[in-house]
Amino acid sequence: MTPPASLIAFRYGFGLPLAPGAPLTPADMLVGLSGPDHMAARHPIINQAWLSARTQALTQVKKRMRTDPAVRVEFDAIADEVLAATDAAMRATLARAIDAADGFRERLVAFWADHFTVAAFGQQNGASSYTFVEDAIRPHINGPFETLLTAATRHPAMLTFLDQARSVGPNSPNGLRKGVGLNENLARELLELHSLGIGAAYTQTDVRQLAELLTGLVYDDRRGSYFDVRRAEPGGETVLGKTYDGSDERPVLQALSDLARHPDTARHIARKLAVHFLSDTPDPSVVDAVAQAWTASNGDLSKIYNAFLTHPAAWAEPAVKARQPIEFIVAGFRALGVTGADVLAMPEKLFKPCVIHALYSMGQRWKAPPGPDGWPEDIGAWITPQGMTRRIAWAMRWPAQLTHTLPHPTDLATRALGDRASPTLLWAAERAENLAEGVGIVLASPEFNKR
Repeated sequence: MTPPASLIAFRYGFGLPLAPGAPLTPADMLVGLSGPDHMAARHPIINQAWLSARTQALTQVKKRMRTDPAVRVEFDAIADEVLAATDAAMRATLARAIDAADGFRERLVAFWADHFTVAAFGQQNGASSYTFVEDAIRPHINGPFETLLTAATRHPAMLTFLDQARSVGPNSPNGLRKGVGLNENLARELLELHSLGIGAAYTQTDVRQLAELLTGLVYDDRRGSYFDVRRAEPGGETVLGKTYDGSDERPVLQALSDLARHPDTARHIARKLAVHFLSDTPDPSVVDAVAQAWTASNGDLSKIYNAFLTHPAAWAEPAVKARQPIEFIVAGFRALGVTGADVLAMPEKLFKPCVIHALYSMGQRWKAPPGPDGWPEDIGAWITPQGMTRRIAWAMRWPAQLTHTLPHPTDLATRALGDRASPTLLWAAERAENLAEGVGIVLASPEFNKR
């Protein structure tokens, strides 16, 4: 059975209308994931190599400022370049979601970026949160989970966010000389969030042993990610009953590989995928099928998505998930005919209140989730009286400022909802006092806010 276009668009993309060339079957969705990343090429975003070069330049100029205050102009110019690139990356992220024919790829990028949450606080960390997605997440969403897990763990944004720079082996040369010790944040989140899941079969001892194993893992802008033996806790560490020992990064990589293939990881992330795309209480059979595919393929994400998309539960109605605020705004742009190019060119005085401030008011501050576990998934976290009030306010205010000519409300309902537009909604939209109110009724409707 071929699923309705609206189901593909809402559940696995950013809504109707579908762009030309959009996949219309699960098989086409899987083929699209294995093909070229058109949106990354169309709307480029800075990578870590670019950011590291600017960071090194800032460091050098800052040293020169001690004796020559006049070079402050040079420092400010580089800082402004980073700030402009960060703003451009924000807009490009939205543009990709708006323009993508392959909405499933964009949704998966967002899913995995949330799974491996890093928060964007401060100018440099803000820029690094984009390079994290470009370097660690986006290139690896269709390959081995081991590769994705390793890239995310070793990226400077993750090492910074989870305080790995402050974790030093107590018995290492640096630890003994400086009197510093372990920070368990990265190890704990690796086990609790990124792999096995809360409640899995690990102990506090496993957390500490993994933290000791990770102590040599560092990053600097000149050398990139590397293993510093001066910080590494000497001797072997035992995690989940297996001992890892060595004087370089290989034991760390082996531990990450083992975590990626662990049965608890398979079940944890299988359920998380089902919760994100299908239901807060997903059908256990789809979780079982995805976990089995994970184990059989050693975490090959392409085979995992295949098991997921070919399961009947992946196409069962009705829509019981809420669009998160960012999804709501992107879907609103798409429905109104706002393109990625429009977002890139949008004046700051429109972009900030319409997107950044609006997201904050709806409870989803841009690139700043409440904790390392990312944004909540349950519908009750988003469909609240306050949250809906903010969505209604957005729907009533911004469409008239985003498009030169407002569509007729019933035409918008057909365009944005397809077969999901209920007779009640069409009746209400048709009888609105004016176009702006009718458009607002459509965008604030339950049909538009659920996926």
